[in-house]
Amino acid sequence: MTKAQDAAETLALQALAWLVGNDDLLPAFLNATGASEADLRARAGEAEFLGSVLDFLMMDDAWVIAFCDAAGLAYDQPMRARAALPGGAQMHWT
Repeated sequence: MTKAQDAAETLALQALAWLVGNDDLLPAFLNATGASEADLRARAGEAEFLGSVLDFLMMDDAWVIAFCDAAGLAYDQPMRARAALPGGAQMHWT
């Protein structure tokens, strides 16, 4: 594992903890991903699952802002972390 991926996983775990503490967003995340609460515990160490956490978070700028403000992060950090996780490479179609 690279240092960038390790840092990305740490940020994604912070995002997961933030989601779990958000009574409004957690059900939306579970519905969108098909994950159960047991999956949150069982899969929290999987880079692919953590990527889905960041994918969900980045669906709404307000969620990114709220998470980053709570975690003391720059607003571009979730996007940078997502790029470092499996499946996060941007596609270039041209």
